[in-house]
Amino acid sequence: MTQAERLLYLIKYLISENNELKSFHIPVEENVRRRLLRSLMNIRPPKPITQDFLSVQDEYLQEEQAKKGVISLADISFVKSGIYLWQGDITRLSVDAIVNAANSAMLGCFVPCHGCIDNTIHSAAGIELRLECSRIMEKQKIKEPTGKAKITRAYNLPCRYVLHTVGPIICGKVTKRDCDLLSGCYRSCLDLAAEYQLKSIAFCCISTGEFCFPNEAAAEIAIQTVKDYQKRNPSGMEVVFNVFKDCDYEIYKQLLG
Repeated sequence: MTQAERLLYLIKYLISENNELKSFHIPVEENVRRRLLRSLMNIRPPKPITQDFLSVQDEYLQEEQAKKGVISLADISFVKSGIYLWQGDITRLSVDAIVNAANSAMLGCFVPCHGCIDNTIHSAAGIELRLECSRIMEKQKIKEPTGKAKITRAYNLPCRYVLHTVGPIICGKVTKRDCDLLSGCYRSCLDLAAEYQLKSIAFCCISTGEFCFPNEAAAEIAIQTVKDYQKRNPSGMEVVFNVFKDCDYEIYKQLLG
């Protein structure tokens, strides 16, 4: 199959399993089809899927990943004492694990093409990621607590694993408990990475998007928690602070010196 043929196959398959969409007209424009596929993947509940679909999906997503390009630690110029700073799409990073800012349901974002990192990671990884998260949550039987972390495979991402953590939601003044919970997110991810003997981890800006944690305060907590961890655990684990917005890059750059 060509990439265009894979795209059409995946769209038709996902439409065919949704009775509400069976009369949906598939657009001709390729860029619109790509957004449509992402939307269909985003809204699909965690339910069984055929191996044929997964094979085509994986081929499609891996080619899309190759087009975006992969970033390794050697490609990142800002590094200081085992801490890296990189601005860009976290799904391009070839590290042992990237961190996903999840919600308490831990199933990814169901809003079509939403701009959150949860949606971005699940869309690039493929529907297998939601299926694995669903199995974890079915076994857990309760929502994921704030400040804790879970680990899954990364599927079609260039990293090996995804660490999912739920940050605090800010609805007013930031409290000490909010700060402690956010610090707990970073510690939980680092502890889980160490448990799996991982050597590199990339953090997103946990809680600063939809969860409204002030950016500078969140960055201060993130950096201090990581530095404290590295002092207590001189195992050589390398940490990337991955930012997307210019303002966050300037904040981290200033704080890291």
